[in-house]
Amino acid sequence: MNNNEACAAYFKDNPAYRRCFSEFEKKWKTYGRVTGVITLKHTSEEERRAIGGILGKAFYEDTIRFPFADFEKGLQCTKFAPVNFEEILEAYFGRKMITTQEKQREKEREKEEFFENVEDYLTECAGSDSVAVSWLQEMFYQKKYGYQTVIREYGKDREKTEKLLKNVGKAHLLLEDIQKNEEEYPLAVFSAEISGNPHYFDQGTTAGQLLVHGMCYAARTDYPENAHQWRELLLSNGIVPDNISSIVHIYGLRLQIGDDWHPAYDAFCKRQEPCAVTMENLQELTAVQSTGDKVYIVENEMVFSYLLKHLEQKNVALLCTSGQLRSAAVKLMPFLLDSGVEIYYSGDTDPEGIRIADRLWRKYGDRIRVWRMSAEDYVKSISEEKIGNLSMKKLETVENPVLRETAKEVRKKKRAGYQENILKDLLEDMDRMKE
Repeated sequence: MNNNEACAAYFKDNPAYRRCFSEFEKKWKTYGRVTGVITLKHTSEEERRAIGGILGKAFYEDTIRFPFADFEKGLQCTKFAPVNFEEILEAYFGRKMITTQEKQREKEREKEEFFENVEDYLTECAGSDSVAVSWLQEMFYQKKYGYQTVIREYGKDREKTEKLLKNVGKAHLLLEDIQKNEEEYPLAVFSAEISGNPHYFDQGTTAGQLLVHGMCYAARTDYPENAHQWRELLLSNGIVPDNISSIVHIYGLRLQIGDDWHPAYDAFCKRQEPCAVTMENLQELTAVQSTGDKVYIVENEMVFSYLLKHLEQKNVALLCTSGQLRSAAVKLMPFLLDSGVEIYYSGDTDPEGIRIADRLWRKYGDRIRVWRMSAEDYVKSISEEKIGNLSMKKLETVENPVLRETAKEVRKKKRAGYQENILKDLLEDMDRMKE
């Protein structure tokens, strides 16, 4: 046993020094050295005598105060000298003396290692340039985009939190693929594919919150304030929160559910009224039947309303997708094609609209005819709205021959074309094709 251990054993065997050493430990954790003043209240005569013996002074009051350094100097005059006070404290308490600052630095190192482990995993999955990796880096260095949520869970269980963050990272990698392919995933399917649990990313769950934080980072938007904003954010990323959110507006279309033609949609056809159909309504769809042998599909709600209002003879079928094709519209497509009708699709002649039409053509070929989206139609529909370079890049992969020529014209003029500017042309086409 060395001097420090022998000294610690002496103090440990004497209860009169217990409170004194508790204060020594606090000072050491704060400052990492012998410094400061020790104050003990309501001391016993035994404590005053024991401490006074080391300091070489007598205490008479219940409250005693003395410099920590004086106690250490007193020890250097005892039989235990020379001694190292840090080693005495470690032997006394049986553990390494770590200052608060050192402990905090160690915690920060552990946190950094935690984030690095997740970053390495995601980098291996998709490369360092992925949105998932940059989101994770931004989260750690800027302490935002879900950082507080992660740290809260990290404090409960590091291993579970690492798995959670890896799952959310994988979800963002899948989101990148969904957006590239312009697909749409029901939230439950998306959740199950990542975790095996269809409710994993539901609103309010920790995983769901982190998924949204990552989406907000990618879009540079604020965190949703309500359920409506949350739903809109998911939809903008190709995730359908529920079967009710995926809607297509239809006119002149009968729907067979199971073995029977649904009476509600028959009634809408007879009354010549449009209606909104959700993915929930289409779960058991088995067939569709159009009023007439042609079906027209438009991207814009206002265009849909205008055409219905101005058609003199409404013996037509008309659908409105409201931008990107939702699951409900995608569900209807094969049934429309199987019914034998001619399908005409028309959208805005901007990068997004051209991409939607091109994707439909790539999937179904000439069975779906691109309608009023030629370069000539673009010139008629052109607006003053300029197109950014980022959006313009979307035109580089267009494959449809007609749309490819339109894309060239769009790249020259760098302005968006909208269906609202060619309403009369659309209407005349529908009137003429009924003849």
